[in-house]
Order: sequence, then C-alpha cells, then structure tokens
Amino acid sequence: MTKASSILILASGSPRRLALLEQIGIVPDLLYPTHIDETPKNREQPRSLAKRLGQAKARAAYSALRDEGKTGNAVILAADTVVAVGRRVLPKPETVDEAADCLSLLSGRNHRVFTSVCIVTPEGRVRQKITDTRLRFKRLSKDEFENYLACGEWRGKAGGYGVQGRAGCFVIRLVGSYTGVVGLPLYETAGLLQSAGYHFAANWQDAI
Repeated sequence: MTKASSILILASGSPRRLALLEQIGIVPDLLYPTHIDETPKNREQPRSLAKRLGQAKARAAYSALRDEGKTGNAVILAADTVVAVGRRVLPKPETVDEAADCLSLLSGRNHRVFTSVCIVTPEGRVRQKITDTRLRFKRLSKDEFENYLACGEWRGKAGGYGVQGRAGCFVIRLVGSYTGVVGLPLYETAGLLQSAGYHFAANWQDAI
C-alpha cells in the first residue's frame, strides 16, 4: 500500500500537531478531533495515562469513522501529551490560577513529558509508541512568572506551557524528543506511518 492508495486522518484539532506533520511533508486528508474524558484514573501513572489516552483517541476516531463508512483505506493517527512532576499530572489550564499552579510546580524543577502517538491501520490494527522526555526549568523570577501568565500562551497546553513558544527560554535542559514535547514525536510518528504502508517521503521530490 502506498500513499496514493491510502489516506491519513488526524484525530486531533491541534494546530501544533498539524504543523509538525507539515514539517515532514504530510498534509492529512481529514482532521477528525475526538473528545474523550482525559481525567486520570485513581493512582494512574503519567506514562500509563498518556498511553491510555492516545489509544482511546485513535480508537474513538476509528469507531466513529467506521460507522460512517470512511475507514476502508484510512490510517488514523492520534496523540496525547502528559506533563508530570513526579507522579503528579499537570492539567491543561484554562484559568490563570491553574496556569500559576503549573508554573509554580515547574519553576526550578525537573519534570517529564510523555507523549503517546497511536495509529489504527485500515485493517483495524493498533500500533503505538511513547516518548519520555526529561526537562528542567530555570527558577522563574517574579517578572517572568507574571509576564508569562499575562501573555496567555499557556492556555490549553499540557503543563501550562509550550516549549516552542516563549517558555522555550525557561528550559535549561531537555533530554529526549523535542517534537514530542511540542505534541507529536516525529521520529516515532514517521516509523509508525511507514509500518502501516503510508510512505509519505515518496512525495518529497514533488515539493522541490
């Protein structure tokens, strides 16, 4: 199966994930965001949460599209990112108070970002990879803290920050997948897509 005989459905509405795919020459044929309950289960570990949510998003999209008769030749791609300080999962803040709590926890500390990328093949097989990236933030000054909250860039982002934005200057060290922290680990995503027969690199020469 080549790209010409398959389509790619991105089960996400994230502009960051879309931009990362475009970076490696992939434009999904359809965006199909899924809405699931992302509440961690009792005592659920951050890595396990990322794994479960990534699969749940991919499976939800597959089930809905199958009911619509649209899964015949589709590869479905989904992802989920979890930011954790120790075993504590940080939210995707929607209020300033929530964002302030996240920044307070991250300031001057190490944390981890788990990103799960999951595909469902046209045959309904599920394949998944998880990246585990370790980061350390500088200790934020009062001005940095207040100005970042005021800029609003934190809204809706896991852990209350986007490493590709202004918060990038807070990162002292990053060990792992930078694109995974942004929201979609490209190395792992490319491998999963190629294993499913979606050979996107064949089209790179068309862009020259």
